[in-house]
Order: sequence, then C-alpha cells, then structure tokens
Amino acid sequence: MAREFTAQMSVFKGRWRLYIVLLDGVTCPWPEYSFDRAAPVPTLLERVDALSVLGFEPVPGAEWRWTEDFEGPDDPASAVMLIAAVQVRSWTGASA
Repeated sequence: MAREFTAQMSVFKGRWRLYIVLLDGVTCPWPEYSFDRAAPVPTLLERVDALSVLGFEPVPGAEWRWTEDFEGPDDPASAVMLIAAVQVRSWTGASA
C-alpha cells in the first residue's frame, strides 16, 4: 500500500506553488512545483498535472480543502493567505 502525504498549494513570492509535505524526519527539500503566476488560481487539471510531474496523485476520493491564514499571525488585519490541501500518494513507489 502506498504511503499517503499531504499536498498543499499556496501563493509564495507572488506565485502559486504546490508542494508535498514530508514530515518523518526528512531533511531534503520537499517536492515542489511552481505555477509561475498569482492569478488565476490553478485549475483542478493543472494541479493534478503538477502532482504527476512530482510523482504523486490524489488519493481516490480525496477532495481539495481550502483554508485561510493571516500573513501576520498576530494581526487579524493583515492580508489573508489561501492554502489548499489534498491527500496524495506516490505512484512512482518513492518513499518520499
């Protein structure tokens, strides 16, 4: 059975980026894909294609969940950051 991971997508330095969250003591950089734009938000198909480039796919039945955070955690008047997340699995057999 393939291990499951969380893929997240957010805007960083003016561009949407998608990355795979690796926790288990992994010290190498997380797999990441940049969409090279801030607007429009990447489509579902673009996100699935980006995951594929990274060697991952959404877990069957998984849905993207959106949440918001503040750029300044202690300042509710600061700009809102949107973060999307979905459960994924490696289809390349990588242990990531």
